[in-house]
Parts: sequence; structure tokens; C-alpha cells
Amino acid sequence: MSSPNETNKPDKAQIKDAALSKKDDGRDSRLSFRKFAEHKMKREFKEVATKKCEHHLKNFGQCASDNGLMVVFKCRDLNRKINECFHEHNSPEKFEAYLMEHQDELDKRTLKSKN
Repeated sequence: MSSPNETNKPDKAQIKDAALSKKDDGRDSRLSFRKFAEHKMKREFKEVATKKCEHHLKNFGQCASDNGLMVVFKCRDLNRKINECFHEHNSPEKFEAYLMEHQDELDKRTLKSKN
């Protein structure tokens, strides 16, 4: 006689099939040429945002070096300015707009990667 727990357990073949299908889905999304091109453009987009917020970063760095361990308390307003700047220039909405503006470059990179 089998217990009720044994009937609800999936067999090894079902577990293996589920794992393989999950692995295949992940692999396709990671290795997609479009994803690779988008990733490169996201890096460029972040570099531009970092340059736009560079003066806030320098001010915070100076404050941090001047105050040592008290940086958490004494430089809080500068940290807030950095976060606001990055939120403004590095938001998902801005990245989507950036992709739309540079759609031809994305297509070119995607085609170039496929060859």
C-alpha cells in the first residue's frame, strides 16, 4: 500500500523535464543578440548618467574624505542629491526613451552581432 504523500510526488523524469525547460528558457534570454545589444546600450546609458551626476559624486567624495566615519551623518544631503540625480538620469523610463531614440543603432548592433 502506498502512502498519500507518494502519489503527490513528481517522479524523477518530470523533475528533469521541468528543470531542462526552465534552463532552456533562461539560456535563450541570456544569449539573445538583442539582449546583448541592449545590455551594451544600458552600460553606455549609465556612463552618460554618471557623467551628468559627476559634480555631485565629487562633492560627496570630498565630504567623505573630510569626515571619515561620520560620512553617514554629515554627508547625507550630498548622498540624497546623488540619488536624486541618478533617479532623474538613470530611470527605466529614460532608458526606454533612450532605446527609442537610438532604435536604428540597436538594430545595427543586433544585426552586426548575428553575423
